[in-house]
Amino acid sequence: MSEAVVETRNLSKVYRDFWGRQKVRALKALDLEVRRGEIFGLLGPNGSGKTTTMKLLLGLLFPTGGEALVFGKPATDVRKNERIGYLPEESYLYRFLNAEETLDFYGRLFDMPAATRRERTKQLIDMVGLSNAKRRPLREYSKGMTRRIGLAQALINDPELIMLDEPTSGLDPIGTREIKDLILKLREQGKTVLLSSHLLADVQDVCDRIAILHHGELKELGRVDSLLTIGDETVVRAAGLSDAAKREIQAVIERHHGSLVSMGNPTTTLEELFLKIVHDSTARPGRRITGSGPGESN
Repeated sequence: MSEAVVETRNLSKVYRDFWGRQKVRALKALDLEVRRGEIFGLLGPNGSGKTTTMKLLLGLLFPTGGEALVFGKPATDVRKNERIGYLPEESYLYRFLNAEETLDFYGRLFDMPAATRRERTKQLIDMVGLSNAKRRPLREYSKGMTRRIGLAQALINDPELIMLDEPTSGLDPIGTREIKDLILKLREQGKTVLLSSHLLADVQDVCDRIAILHHGELKELGRVDSLLTIGDETVVRAAGLSDAAKREIQAVIERHHGSLVSMGNPTTTLEELFLKIVHDSTARPGRRITGSGPGESN
């Protein structure tokens, strides 16, 4: 099993009102593990605990119960954040700065030498496709362009763990594809990526494993390919068969001089799986995942 970069053990978070009374239970006994070099997706409807989980891992919130470990140390140890890149759902950037000045500013926060900042700034601006707008102030950027420079900011310190909250929000289809390709490239470089998204097709395209949260509870966990495989059905693909042969079962394919192209289990989509789990969770609110999810032994 690969080294765990992120671990949560019975992690819980309760938000209280002014008088200390429980207002919202945002997270309930979350057990999670993100392994080095994988792309891990957090899925769930609004209010399911995704952003709360990320903020607990960053040390921006303190847990009510349980613990969160990042790089084997408590998430409340802020020193570990030097090894993390974070893109929030809404990027809070200085709108009067341009792209070069923005990245130089964040590079200074990490005490990067001037030569390293210049080189890293140029590399990242090219990587996110903002070379033609690098000297325009951010107030003139579209939402998609703002997401791009936000992603570049999250990578300025060459982090080991990258946490992305809705990374493709506001991007057109071409920009979305480019960001997804960049996320896959980060994995090739040995980076670990933890992302949350409402765009299920994007998660299905890039994630190795996913966790589905609902009302702060973990409802499903496992490899994307395992979770989407329909185990009790079989699909057979064949070529060169006559119309009569198409009506036959697998046993007669060769007799009709056809060639078996493939045979295996069909898959559902992540959208269908997600909606099924949310609906089941609403109907049976006490259900929680226990142990490893499908594909966890891989």
